[in-house]
Amino acid sequence: MAESNYIKVEFPSLPENVGFSRALVSAFASQLDFTLPELDEIRTATSEAVSNAIIHGYENAQGVVTLEADIKGGVLTVKIIDQGKGIEDIAAAKAVQYTTRPGRYGLGFTFMEAFMDSLHVESSLGEGTSVTMTKHPETVRPETGTA
Repeated sequence: MAESNYIKVEFPSLPENVGFSRALVSAFASQLDFTLPELDEIRTATSEAVSNAIIHGYENAQGVVTLEADIKGGVLTVKIIDQGKGIEDIAAAKAVQYTTRPGRYGLGFTFMEAFMDSLHVESSLGEGTSVTMTKHPETVRPETGTA
């Protein structure tokens, strides 16, 4: 495996592309030694970030979502970018069960934080939001040879 690699993909803000983003990031992340449960976590965190861009950033209107991912030094970084309406209060948006839409659970950022090693959100009203997440694979314990 190369020491570093990256992808950058843009796609329309359509709900159908959430599954595409999950599959794409999972396939890319497979270059590292992630466990199957870790790949599930990466897929879930990615789908939450992309869903947020579509539902909240663009409010289901047409827009473009950019997915960037890179591998450097054995660490996966995933970045989801939209040019939507932005987040007024990032701290409030990250609170458990915070939502601006009826019928939503408000757990997107909670899942992203729980499933990834780090989460960083940047947003400007009227300009969009960038969600950056990182994850390291579990390390194999030398004494047992297991994760």
